[in-house]
Amino acid sequence: MITQTRIQLPDFPRGFHLITEFVLEALGKLPSKGLLTLFIQHTSAGLTINENADPDVRVDFESVFNKLVPENMPFLTHTLEGPDDMPAHIKAALVGTTVTIPIVDGRLALGTWQGIFLCEFRNRGGNRKILATIVS
Repeated sequence: MITQTRIQLPDFPRGFHLITEFVLEALGKLPSKGLLTLFIQHTSAGLTINENADPDVRVDFESVFNKLVPENMPFLTHTLEGPDDMPAHIKAALVGTTVTIPIVDGRLALGTWQGIFLCEFRNRGGNRKILATIVS
């Protein structure tokens, strides 16, 4: 069986934001086993799974991504939407738009220190939408 749920996240500022609880709340009761795929419907934000214990991890991610893909690179031509837009597209391509998580015994099979993160690469990205698909 396949079920789908649309999840609308609140506005988040630029950065890496733990959204595991938002996702779980939106999904409600999970099947005993299956696969959850989350797909963000945007080109300037991404999804990833990473350490959820130490908030410094999120700060370091932001620092590294900004160093890898800084704003105002003089050779960029897609600049109409502001200096954060094209770098946001590049960062989103690096992170990706989809994560897949097994469901075991009615729970997401995340590791002890793992959480689901919204990677917001725009200064003001707005409400981000995620399509959650469960195959059970």
